[in-house]
Amino acid sequence: MESRLGLRLAGEQTADALVRGRIARYDPDVPVVIQPGVGNVNVTQRQVQLTVDVEIIDQRDGKPLWKRQGLTVTGEYQPPQEADGRKKALDKLVTEIVDGAQSQW
Repeated sequence: MESRLGLRLAGEQTADALVRGRIARYDPDVPVVIQPGVGNVNVTQRQVQLTVDVEIIDQRDGKPLWKRQGLTVTGEYQPPQEADGRKKALDKLVTEIVDGAQSQW
């Protein structure tokens, strides 16, 4: 995020704005690609689904600069690599937050 917006990380006491969020839902095991077999089903691709409520708060006046409830991002992975899907979902979440911040400038 720093290189994309020219921002730098800061502690809560010195930051101009804070990003706050709450994980509303986390589903790590959603089937995406299913191959039928004889007597069974083979899931070859799954996805992590992450739903959050997030806001960017202006530290000067405490007012929200941007807010989004129920923001859902996904990350696909091949079982059993859930961590890969989680990383993809988190990368998408960061992009959504950055895009939200930029939309207010």
